[in-house]
Amino acid sequence: MGKSATAQPGTSSPNGAIRRFLRTLGPGFITGASDDDPSGIGTYSQAGAQLGFGIGWTMLVAYPLMSAIQEICARLGRTTGHGIAGNLCRHYPAWLLYSIVALLFTANTINIGADLSAMADALKLLIGGPSTLYVIAFGSACAVAIVFIEYDRYVAVLKWMTISLFAYVATLFAIELPWSEAVAGIFLPEIIWSAEFFTTVVAIFGTTISPYLFFWQASQEVEDDRVDDRREPLVQAPRQAPAAIRRIRADTLIGMAFSNVVALAIILTTAATLNKAGITDIESSAQAAEALRPIAGDFAFALFAMGIVGTGLLAVPVLAGAAAYAIGEACKWPVGLSRKPRHAKAFYTTLVLACILGMGILFTPINPIKALYWSAVINGVVAVPVMAIMMLMTARTSVMGEFTVRGWLRWLGWTATAAMAASVLGMVIAWFG
Repeated sequence: MGKSATAQPGTSSPNGAIRRFLRTLGPGFITGASDDDPSGIGTYSQAGAQLGFGIGWTMLVAYPLMSAIQEICARLGRTTGHGIAGNLCRHYPAWLLYSIVALLFTANTINIGADLSAMADALKLLIGGPSTLYVIAFGSACAVAIVFIEYDRYVAVLKWMTISLFAYVATLFAIELPWSEAVAGIFLPEIIWSAEFFTTVVAIFGTTISPYLFFWQASQEVEDDRVDDRREPLVQAPRQAPAAIRRIRADTLIGMAFSNVVALAIILTTAATLNKAGITDIESSAQAAEALRPIAGDFAFALFAMGIVGTGLLAVPVLAGAAAYAIGEACKWPVGLSRKPRHAKAFYTTLVLACILGMGILFTPINPIKALYWSAVINGVVAVPVMAIMMLMTARTSVMGEFTVRGWLRWLGWTATAAMAASVLGMVIAWFG
């Protein structure tokens, strides 16, 4: 008689290990995946096409820096029970709070418009049809889904949407890649003193270490506290801290690794195809997909274009949600996707307004293709003051209690802030030098 297939107490089954792993994936994983939005895809595509494999090192540098910053954001939310704007509201002057929130809302709205435009252009490349109609359809679908789908189900939808990012890993293996050049580009930094180079570096860091990701992950940790009766802010329940910090670290490291692997795949794909073919003037993700077709074939083109649509459906709700959390917390409104719309009317109105304003960019003189790239540059500039304030805030016992950010994590957070500031400064000097 064979052994029973039922796992005995004290043993673990493969399915149980998978379920535990999936439970670990939360705000950090969704945040990392949404980082590779159509704006980011356009930025990485332009970087690979313009600078070739020599820009691959930025992903290696960005990983520990973005992981540190995102973990600090998550710990701020989990420790205090408030998002970034909520903590600013309680501990800093109103002028600073409203300045940061206004910058964030502006950057997010431009980003939403750029992402919707890229999604529409990608779908038009795949099936034809009117881009304007697709922009309105995508924007409306994202707004309706985030308002009316229950929180638990919506988080599950976002997790499943991350699968679309594997399209870029698949694209990488659908082309011929000179691995020796690719590896050299990752591990041997190549720096060119020019305005174009530093602007591209700022755009890469701006789309990789982006303010909307800070606000979203911190607020989602607060949201999860709200929906789980067993969880309390760590300042009120110190006994929960060891397990919470371990979960946050694992979630964030996995999410940021996933984000950077996808970003690196896009850079290497466009470096191996477009750059090698002498196509260096790429301004959008859809343009990169179209340029790939004659060089890498229809399969690579289709994968790349479908990935733009999938990542946009993931990123637009995160961008709109981050803006709504920031404004709602600043104004001390009831906030949260777990609340019914009738219990958080101003919060949901702000969320929908961000989507509408993003759609509205299509009907203004703003060039959505240019906006796609420059939204990443704007994010890079906005990130510097937000990161500096956040580092100061998480060092204060009046904010974090006994769970202030210390040691290597604090040094890495300040290193990320300094690296972002140096990139912005280098861009400005190169512009005017």
